[in-house]
Amino acid sequence: MLSPYSNGSVPLSHSPSGPEDEESRSQVDGSSEDSISRTGQYSHREQVQLFRDALSLPYSSNAGPFIPQNMYKPHTNSDRLRHVEEIDLDEPIYFWMENPSECGISLSDALHSRVRRLLDRDKTVFEGRGPSVSIRLEWPGYRPWSRQIPTKDFRTPPGPITRAKLAKNVAKCVLRFISERQNHSLEDEYNSRWRVSSGKSSIKLEDLILVSFHHVSMGSWQPHLRLARPLAV
Repeated sequence: MLSPYSNGSVPLSHSPSGPEDEESRSQVDGSSEDSISRTGQYSHREQVQLFRDALSLPYSSNAGPFIPQNMYKPHTNSDRLRHVEEIDLDEPIYFWMENPSECGISLSDALHSRVRRLLDRDKTVFEGRGPSVSIRLEWPGYRPWSRQIPTKDFRTPPGPITRAKLAKNVAKCVLRFISERQNHSLEDEYNSRWRVSSGKSSIKLEDLILVSFHHVSMGSWQPHLRLARPLAV
């Protein structure tokens, strides 16, 4: 049975991943910060505004609210200076669709390469970048979460991935986040409406739409996600 947030897609099955060492993962994330070249177009303040502006991007009138995330920032002052405030950040990547025109692709469609409606789906992204970036999720009620995603394909020599492949990589990450967090208690029960799990009353992958992808620190990007249907009352 589909959850009350569902857009009618068939639910996905996924085996939960085992726990990972948090310290090792943070070291990997840190190395990614240094691997990204310092080129871009926007200051941190401008990127914050773009992150807010994305909340007004058009989508189906039946779509639900955005997942209310804070924009990621490093914890220490020195890291904020080094990785956020003293660098330029790239413009966001948007996932515009056609017929009808709207901004956002179903993560279920992205995962299964159903991308016919995605504009510029074969256009490459992350030109001139390192082999990976960190994806950050600041999901309400859960601890901040991050994973590495590749920015290169498997050609010889490797080249940048396409917009469609990026959407698929983000979908895989969100699926893993749901798998890892579905048995965790929410830190704040006020946010129980944002609970993720495979249960019928919780948010699952097929309930989510990827709207945009934002460069939030030197080696980190954060997706803007919204629900495919209004929240259940």
